[in-house]
Amino acid sequence: MHTLILSVTFSVLVSVFLKLARRYQIQIGQAIAMNYVTACVLCLWLLQPSLASLGRQTPEGWLVLVLLGVLLPFVFLVMASAVRHAGIVLSDTAQRLSLIIPILAAFLVFHEALSIAKAGGILLALAALGCLLQRRPQTASIAADDTAAPHPGTGRKVWLTLLGVWLGYGVIDILFKQMARTGAGFTSTLLLSFLLAGVLLGVWLLIQRTQWHGRSLASGILLGALNFSNIYFYIRAHQSFPENPTLVFAAMNIGVISIGTLVGAGVFRERLSWVQGLGIALAIGAIVLLFPR
Repeated sequence: MHTLILSVTFSVLVSVFLKLARRYQIQIGQAIAMNYVTACVLCLWLLQPSLASLGRQTPEGWLVLVLLGVLLPFVFLVMASAVRHAGIVLSDTAQRLSLIIPILAAFLVFHEALSIAKAGGILLALAALGCLLQRRPQTASIAADDTAAPHPGTGRKVWLTLLGVWLGYGVIDILFKQMARTGAGFTSTLLLSFLLAGVLLGVWLLIQRTQWHGRSLASGILLGALNFSNIYFYIRAHQSFPENPTLVFAAMNIGVISIGTLVGAGVFRERLSWVQGLGIALAIGAIVLLFPR
């Protein structure tokens, strides 16, 4: 259970970083590019992956590696576009509702057994998600950090970007679960996924003729440490609960948004509504029901 708690904690810290990045005018694209460089270094240093194991990689394993390497930077770009065209609230909602995709995969792809308790936990998790996504009007002080977000637009481009966010984050969750099934061999796959993601995002930034910003690149080192820890412990959580992917998917998603809501209220002085408080209570109930007996 500690791996899941650590993954949620580091994921919340990543969200805090991204929220503060807007305040301190950090160029997110550059920070995320440096994040992948840092993640590669940490992967080599701490996990010491055996690249020789890649020679024994199955075609399915290579597919997971390539898809993750492409999707990690691609979803970032789609999310940035969604925030620009649809606004922060709708983009964040699309990301959180992607929980539906890995939950369906848990039963249809990973063949998890469905019990009455799990069914109840899933319903509570979705209800919690609905409550936690309820937003107050922008009266809290943190709203000042979000003023750069545009008024949500309409049209095909808006809905395509939101669909991309929803599908992208959902598929990435499934790919990390698939990576966890490779056992100790996941370290080399993770390293090459980070490397491919960093190269692709770096090339995109060069094509955009990015003006490099020292503070943004330096902050990417911190982001890389947080993101690497988040992903590593997320994969380890799946390995700790191999027969209960729904628990990991749901606990990670609603855990992050629940704790993030509390952090927003306690640190950033965002107002916590009674509906969001109910969502946190439902989230706790959902995790209790989903936890294996």
